[in-house]
Amino acid sequence: MRNRLGLTTVRGACKLLAGVALVVVSTIAAQAQSLTLEQLLSGVVHLKTFITPDGRTRDTLGPEREGTGIVIDDNGLVLTIGYLMVEAISAEITTNDGRTVGANVVGYDNESGFGLLQTITPLKVRALQMGKASDIKVGDPVVVASYGGPGGMAPVHVVAKREFAGNWEYLLDEAIFTAPLHPAWSGAALISHDGKLVGVGSLRVPDASGKGDNQLGNMFVPIDRLSPILADLISDGRTAVARPWLGINTDDVGGHLVVSRVTAGAPAEKAGVRKGDIIVAVNGETPKSLPDLYRKIWSHGDAGADIPLDVLRNHERRALQVHSINRLDLLKLKKSSF
Repeated sequence: MRNRLGLTTVRGACKLLAGVALVVVSTIAAQAQSLTLEQLLSGVVHLKTFITPDGRTRDTLGPEREGTGIVIDDNGLVLTIGYLMVEAISAEITTNDGRTVGANVVGYDNESGFGLLQTITPLKVRALQMGKASDIKVGDPVVVASYGGPGGMAPVHVVAKREFAGNWEYLLDEAIFTAPLHPAWSGAALISHDGKLVGVGSLRVPDASGKGDNQLGNMFVPIDRLSPILADLISDGRTAVARPWLGINTDDVGGHLVVSRVTAGAPAEKAGVRKGDIIVAVNGETPKSLPDLYRKIWSHGDAGADIPLDVLRNHERRALQVHSINRLDLLKLKKSSF
């Protein structure tokens, strides 16, 4: 009985999604007039990167990484999610018609999570125009497109726009959450009804709506985060100003902010922070949540600021002083010259 009901549900969902896809794609095609769907999606490409042998992210993210890139100009500038390319020494871009072109690293932004590459030669594909994530509303039908042309495209809905805090010192004031789940989310393009790029795929999430209904979906970084940093990434490979970074992973466990990992050689390790410590204060103020912890740390200034932390270890309160850094200074980054 469950199988039959499940099959009926899946078939019904597929019909609904197919209808959504038809509406969205028809609107996109109308905007582009004579362009085919293949042409519209030609700027959504396959990305493969090769990480430097001494890269600090090799153990956690892998020595070779694959996902989606999004061509955003006619010269072959490719936008992706940063974890696919951070510490890369070389990269390959493959178009939907099977052409493979080398690419150079341009820049990486730790705060948004965006990464940029530049193909060695122009790809001669249609660059995806950038829209405004701020115009997208909860309930809007949109399309997620990974590499592979129309076969990598899936219709979804925006189910939430809300704050997102990652345990690796990462915070978005307003991320975009979609459902159902797209299985190839890394670097995927989130495309609005008018055929414009409004987000870049970052994560698979177990509760996309944030309402506790366990709806599988994806989280996207809003494209609006790119414009203020684009010039710095192209010219310098990074932004001019960075937030303080400590080198800890922190999880909210029953209302307690517990350090689950301390990065080797990072400021927190040097200051004496240990895995299992409970962070109870920043400069004497108690953080109420993970986002609140980050904002209290970042309120002390830019990277290089000293961050006073109080931690609880074995029921004993300890006061520690952490001299923060720019996280990028600890990574093995390569910016190609043009």
